[in-house]
Amino acid sequence: MTKLYKKVAVGGTFDKFHYGHRKLLETAFGLSEFVAIGVTSDKFAQLKGDIEPCKIRMYNLNDFLSKVHNDFQISRLEDPYGITIFEEDFEAIVVSEETEPNAIKINEIRKEKGMKLLDIIVISYVFAKDNIPISSTRIRKGEIDIKGNILY
Repeated sequence: MTKLYKKVAVGGTFDKFHYGHRKLLETAFGLSEFVAIGVTSDKFAQLKGDIEPCKIRMYNLNDFLSKVHNDFQISRLEDPYGITIFEEDFEAIVVSEETEPNAIKINEIRKEKGMKLLDIIVISYVFAKDNIPISSTRIRKGEIDIKGNILY
């Protein structure tokens, strides 16, 4: 099957790997031959609270993806933009509604540098059983599990 893109980017914290993360990645792999995945560093992620160490988040992501895919690369993100503002060959970025503003900023930076703009693919939220979006924050609080089941 021919994919729409040769190379797309995805970024995130990927803490408490949940169904929203799966949707983001499945979308990226469905669209592209190669997916570059940025995982927020410990320093960058600490802004969100008590997050699993980056090394563990990267390991879990690799463990999950390598069972099905071999056309990806996982790297550490020290800022919201990563390698997308340096590497010309990206064609698109897949983001959640929450991170769409970062993708818009990436395109502004690429434009300033004379680089080709990325197509921005925004996925909708995955909702828990209570019709509130699944999030790592809610999982850490013990409200829901990774599938969106209510725990309280």
